[in-house]
Amino acid sequence: DVYRIMARLMGTDLGVLISGSSGTGKELVASALHAFGQRKSKPFIKVNIATLPQDSVEIELFGKDSATPEGNEVIGKFEQADGGTIFLDGVSDLSPIAQSRLLSVLQSGEFTRVFGTNPIRVDVRILASTNQDLKELINVGKFREDLFYRLNVVPINLPNLSLRLEDINDLVNHFLELANKEGLGLKTMAPEAMVLLRNNQWHGNVRELKNFVNRMVVLCKDQVITSED
Repeated sequence: DVYRIMARLMGTDLGVLISGSSGTGKELVASALHAFGQRKSKPFIKVNIATLPQDSVEIELFGKDSATPEGNEVIGKFEQADGGTIFLDGVSDLSPIAQSRLLSVLQSGEFTRVFGTNPIRVDVRILASTNQDLKELINVGKFREDLFYRLNVVPINLPNLSLRLEDINDLVNHFLELANKEGLGLKTMAPEAMVLLRNNQWHGNVRELKNFVNRMVVLCKDQVITSED
């Protein structure tokens, strides 16, 4: 279902809200939507909201005018993404002020830099992700409802790995190939070991599985990784 939705979106510039637990592949979906979309030759700017200090989020996103005591100009992520795509990873972590400014950009297509007065117009496709239930955040007053409906043009929900354990074999073999290409070593997974992996819940989802495979490749002495390993 996820692939089918993505395929239908490739020829559009519609905004997408990608939801799912940590480790389910939200950034991979955003990267694919850009790489196979109409703006693939233009910039793809990723912003991890959770890693930005609250007092600098607006500057990171919208830039800073040179008319400041420091006199230094900052080009924000939205300007950097002009013509391309911006991916707001962890959009639920935006401060109320940043939410208001983002809503304004979505409504008008323009903004002013921090300390600036001249409006700047950009043509940007916005992809956003969250590992939280935004409707619950709306109910407790932590996320703007109008912003949610602006972002949630096309929703894509990524299931936890525990809900698609039949994919374990393909994922493990893929990660074994990647590990070999990255110089970690050429290893295979014994059938009985694969059964153990399919019986695990993988609370960290696909990311946890990938890290586990890499660990086994490095730590196991034999070429075949067994259930005992």
